[in-house]
Amino acid sequence: MTEVPVPPGTTTTAPPPSVNGSKPSAPPPPQPPSPPQLPPRSRSTHTRISGLRTGLIAGVLVLIVVMIFIIQNTRAVNISFLGAHLHLSLAVALLLAAIAGALVMAAAGTARITQLRQHMRRDRHNSRVS
Repeated sequence: MTEVPVPPGTTTTAPPPSVNGSKPSAPPPPQPPSPPQLPPRSRSTHTRISGLRTGLIAGVLVLIVVMIFIIQNTRAVNISFLGAHLHLSLAVALLLAAIAGALVMAAAGTARITQLRQHMRRDRHNSRVS
């Protein structure tokens, strides 16, 4: 039996001839199919509208929690601050304190953002002049 030369880089599917002239061995068992290739997932784009929607949903949830808090804490308390004397419910007093804290934080954040914008403008102006 003569062997047919096979060009390099190609593969043959026929089993190799047996050495002793007997029947060729059984072919190897079939390989299980590979899992199907899923198309690449498209990156979800974050838009301003989706951010607004998420913010509104979070805001409504916070509002519900605050309303429950106010309804459950109706006992009146006396508050004295810098000579002012108030008689408010506990929930309203705590809510006003939280709002005041949020306003202080917003003012500090606004000042920092303004400072960074001025720094960026100054750098942009200096790079044009150079």
